[in-house]
Order: sequence, then C-alpha cells, then structure tokens
Amino acid sequence: METAITQKQKVILDGAQYEYPYGTPFRTIAADFQDRYPDDILLVNRDGKLCELHKVLDRDCSLRLVTARDVPGIQTYERSAVFLMIKAFYDVVGRQNVERISVGYSVSRSLFIRAQGKFFLNQALLDRVEARMRELSDAALPIRKRSLNTDDAMDLFRREGLVHKADLLSFRVNSHVNVYELDGFVDYFYGYMAPDTSYIRCFALERFEDGFVLRLPTLKDPGRLGEFQPSRKVFRELRASTRRSEALGVSTVAELNTAISQGQATPLILSYEAMMEKKIGDIAAEIAARREVRFVMIAGPSSSGKTTFSHRLSTQLRACGLRPHAIATDNYFKNRADTPRDENGNYDFEGLGAMDVEQFNTDMARLLRGETVDMPTYNFKKGAREYTGTQLTLGVEDVLVIEGIHCLNDQFTYSLPRESKYKIYISCLTTLNIDDHNRTPTTDARLLRRIERDARTRGYPAQATIKMWPSVRRGEENNIFPFQDSADMVFNSALIYETSLLKPYVQPLLFGVPRDSEEYIEAKRLLKFLNYFLPIPGDNIPKTSIMREFIGGGCYHV
Repeated sequence: METAITQKQKVILDGAQYEYPYGTPFRTIAADFQDRYPDDILLVNRDGKLCELHKVLDRDCSLRLVTARDVPGIQTYERSAVFLMIKAFYDVVGRQNVERISVGYSVSRSLFIRAQGKFFLNQALLDRVEARMRELSDAALPIRKRSLNTDDAMDLFRREGLVHKADLLSFRVNSHVNVYELDGFVDYFYGYMAPDTSYIRCFALERFEDGFVLRLPTLKDPGRLGEFQPSRKVFRELRASTRRSEALGVSTVAELNTAISQGQATPLILSYEAMMEKKIGDIAAEIAARREVRFVMIAGPSSSGKTTFSHRLSTQLRACGLRPHAIATDNYFKNRADTPRDENGNYDFEGLGAMDVEQFNTDMARLLRGETVDMPTYNFKKGAREYTGTQLTLGVEDVLVIEGIHCLNDQFTYSLPRESKYKIYISCLTTLNIDDHNRTPTTDARLLRRIERDARTRGYPAQATIKMWPSVRRGEENNIFPFQDSADMVFNSALIYETSLLKPYVQPLLFGVPRDSEEYIEAKRLLKFLNYFLPIPGDNIPKTSIMREFIGGGCYHV
C-alpha cells in the first residue's frame, strides 16, 4: 500500500485529469501550465477555495488557475506590490526615519499614498524607492506566510511602530493571526500574496498632490500600467472626507471600533450626519444663488444613495425659497420594442441609446420656456411610456431635481443651456481603511449597500447581487465615470460608520451564498472583511440618513 508521501493525487484541470504526488506545491503545478496563460498564475482555486501557491496538494481535487485577469488575482498583485513598496521605502529612507506610510484610496488605476517622517518627499526620492523595488523584484525574494499568536503579533507591531496594526488586532477574537515576511520585514495584510517578489514587475511611483501614487496594471491588461488621468474634483472630495474623518478621530477600523467599544457610536453617527447635512445645505445655497439654474442634474454609480440625496437636497432647496420638483429620467426610457440590444442579444438598458433623448430635450426645453408639459411615467411591466394626466409648469421659483445615469452627459441634455444646469456627481467614496497598509475599496462599500437593499426591497439573495455586480460595474465605467469631472459639485455619500451598521444585516445574507457557487469566493472575502468591524444597531440612525435607503425605516419613500 502506498504511503501518504508517495501516493498520487488526482487533479482535474482545464477539463483533463492529471496525477501529482501528495504534497506537491501548487506553484509546481502552476508552472506546468504557465505557458497556456499570457499572465502569471498568482493563485489556484481548489474546489471553490482560493489557495496561495506555497500551499501543497493534499487531496484529489479540481483546480482553476487564477491570474491577474481574474479579480482575486489582480487584488493579490496589488497587495503584493504595496508590500514591496513599503519594504523598499524603508530600505531607502531608513526604518527609523519613517513615521507613517498610509495607503489610501484608488485614484485613476493607482493608489494614493501619504508618507511622513524625516525625509523630503520628491520625485527623486520616489525614483530611488522605485529602483529599490525593482532590485527586490529581480532578486525573487520569497514572501513567506507564518502564523503568530495574536498577542505576540501585537507586541511585534508595537515594537516596529506599526501601532495601527496592533490596535486592529486587539479587536480580533482569533488566538492566532497570519503575517507575511519579506526579507526580514513583517507586516499584516488582509488577503492573499504572491509567492515571491519576481511576480511584481509592473509598477511605477509618481509624485501627486501631498503624497504619491503607486501606479499599477489593470484587470484588462495586467502587463501594462493603467493610464493615470486622475479626477481632481473627486480627489479633492476624497481629501476633504479624509480630513473630516481625522477631525473626528476615526481614520481606521481600529479607531472606529475603539469609539464603538467606548460607547461613542451615537455621538459619532450624529456628528457625521451633521457634517453631511451641512454639505447638502451648502450645495442648496449655491444653487439658489445661481438664479439661472433650473435643472439640478444628479448622477452617480449604483448604491450611492442618489434617491435619498435628491430628497434631502430638495428639502434644503425649499429652505432656500425654491420649489423643487423631482424628475426620474427612467420615465424617458424608450419603449421596450425600440430598446437597443448588447453584443449578447440582451436589452441594453444602461446605454444612452435606451433613452428617448429627443423627447426628454423637447419636454425640458418647453418647461424652460414656461410652457405646460404633460409628464410621462414609464410602465416597466408593459415596457412602455404612459401619460396619466400629470402636468408641470415652471414658475420663477421652480427648479427640477433630475436623477439618472446619464445626467452628467451633455449629450443627454444637448438642448439645454449650460447655465441652466447644475450637475452633481454623487458616489460612496470610502476613506476608512482597515489599517494604514490595507485599504478599503470603494466598490466594497457600495456592494454591501446593494446586497442589503436588494434583499430587503426585491427579495434577491446575496448570490444574485454578487453575480450581477460585474455588469453593473461595466455600465458605470462606460456611462458615469467618464463624465464625473464635468460636475459642478462632487458629493461623497460614504458614512464613517456604515460598515459597522450594515454588518448585522449583510452577514447572514452572505452566509447564505452556496459554497459550490462561483459567487462564494467573493462572499467569503466580504465576510472576512466584515469580521474586522464591531457592529452597531440601527436605532439611532436618523430617519433622513442615506443609510435608511438601504436598511429601511427612513422618512422618504425610497
């Protein structure tokens, strides 16, 4: 009888069966198939579970090889590149001279990073750090994963001056934690890593604003750097949101958890909501001051809270003496029979071609001239526009608050004078990171919102929401993000406390995703992410809060 050491394990890969000795590293198997893939294999999917390449074969299984053209793969690449950058920065500047390196938000296919310490941050320094990154990459140094007792890990990070990591781990109930080591430098990361530094070859460092960016490749083309064309308006709003969070003493999950554990959740909630209300009031005052504005155009990606924001803005506009009227651009969809189809033969409801642009412009131009217009309603069951006798006439103090995916696109409102429009881009721009080296993707916050709202209002399971999310994102990339810089105002709907609020709502839904489904990997990743947060109840969330659009119980009918 074969021993466990010599026993062969059956591996199903790309529809064929292979045999490998028990204990074969997945990296060895990946090497056998690398020539079939244009990009480096970074992980394996073993029977629906992601595994790093240093793991070994210990059972019969089915494998799928994961590259940077897969979402988990590009996430692994980004995480490994950050680890490499931090290590190189310490090598060049000297660990003792670095007070803090904070990996912030995504900016135009790059990561914005701030570095503080006894050094002068300029492009010359960044060039030296980038050169050191390339030396480390060429050396193919192993990125080792090891398990530490949680208390020992906290002590280690405090000694290294990484207090933000020690504070984060203080809220972990697990007795052990996994850390990564690169050439003697130990760090904690949320997620998987490449096996060694040679996998990280495509990167660049560039000075930007009060920090710098780590430029990285994209999911579509992992072999080349993505274009760096940052939206200055969005970046300024991100920086302003960061300052608001820092003013409240909450810029990381550990600081949020500390506030919650000390009974400060309600003051934090009310303070942040007050900040948001003031911003909305300021926007309303600016609109009221522009007497020529008759159309307030609001657009933003999915689950940004556009509907609640429109209601709250309308309330503030009334306080400024204006009479707002809500217009949904959905009522100007073409009849179903006239709706264009995408390359798969499905109706394309996201593109501008799905809208009756001519009728919308005709109606808006007539309203601008003071005429009375019959306003349509779209019957989604019949797939047809209907007229039910609703009429509208604009008086001197009337203003239309129009919400829709194409509201920032001037092709949609081509007949309206520019001075008559005030365009607002709204998005959930998360600035609360797990710790200084582990950022929170903005899309994660919106996806969690969407999962809860879909379940509450449509009865959709989390699996269905996760499955449709990539197509939602593609629609945003094509129809919203290209026009964000044309906005007069960028509004950040992210709330510092929202993930803690959503945790008890979303967590059970994610546990309901079947383990044998393709969506399980993403559900598991989100569950791990939620584990970092202490929960808070929704009792003290104001009824006007944008979060009420997702958890329910608000005063607006959304």
